[in-house]
Amino acid sequence: MSAPGPSVTTWEYLTAPVLIHSTQAILNNFGRDGWELVAVTTGATPEQLVAWFKRPVQG
Repeated sequence: MSAPGPSVTTWEYLTAPVLIHSTQAILNNFGRDGWELVAVTTGATPEQLVAWFKRPVQG
């Protein structure tokens, strides 16, 4: 019988708009809820930012 392999993490993902004037507060709020920032991209216009988050699925 072989030893069990490492467990695989299952992730859930979230995208959210980020307002330029309150970026830190918005990102900190998501971090407190367990979300890890993966990337920030521009939205429909360069002034609009979209944050991409992930966190392990609970349960």
